[in-house]
Amino acid sequence: MMENSQIPDIAVSRLPVYLQTLNLLLREGTEVVSSQKLADLLGTTATQIRKDLSFFGGFGKQGSGYNVIRLHEALKDILHLNKIWKVALFGMGHLGQALLRYQGLARRGFEIVLAFDVNEAVIGKKINGMTVLNEAHLEQELKKQNVQIAILTVPAKDAQRLADRLVLSGIKAILSYAPITIKAPDNVQISYVEPVLQLQKMTFYLE
Repeated sequence: MMENSQIPDIAVSRLPVYLQTLNLLLREGTEVVSSQKLADLLGTTATQIRKDLSFFGGFGKQGSGYNVIRLHEALKDILHLNKIWKVALFGMGHLGQALLRYQGLARRGFEIVLAFDVNEAVIGKKINGMTVLNEAHLEQELKKQNVQIAILTVPAKDAQRLADRLVLSGIKAILSYAPITIKAPDNVQISYVEPVLQLQKMTFYLE
C-alpha cells in the first residue's frame, strides 16, 4: 500500500462508493464479484476500479474476481470504519435537527454525541433525546468527548469563525453545509455538501 500522501484524493473519494455497492452485494448474498460487474453496477470501468484498488494493495486474482466479504472488510479497514467515530453537530435549524434524527449515520459508524447552537430558544432543548448545548462551551465539551469530526449546518457568515475554533479544539475533519469555502490547516480535512450547486450543475444539461 502506498503512503497516504501519494494516493490521489479522487481514488480515496471513490472507496466509499465501492463500499456502498459491496454492502448491497452482501445483502443479496453475493460471494464473489468481478471488477466488470462492479463497474456495471457503478457506471464506471473495470480498469478504473482495478487502478483505484491497486493503490491500497492486492485484493483479487485475475480471472477469479473479488471475495465480497474480504474486499468489504479491507475497504472498511482502509477508511478506518472499523470503529465508531464521535461527531459534533453545530446548528440546530431544520437541517441540523434532521441530521440529528437521521439513523443512517449511526448505522455507518458515525455517532452524533454533541449538538450545539447559539440560539437561546434552542439551547437546553432535547432533540431526539440529545440536549442542545451552548456553542460557547464547545472547547471543553469536545475535549471531554474526544471528538475529531464536526458537521456544520450554520449560516455562511458564521462558518469560518466556528471552524477556526474547532481546529484549535483538536477537530481533524469538518463536513460543512455552509455555502462558503472554509480555510483550515492542511492536516484538517474539509468537505462540503451543497445541494444547490449540484442542482445548478444539472440544469446546464436541461432545456
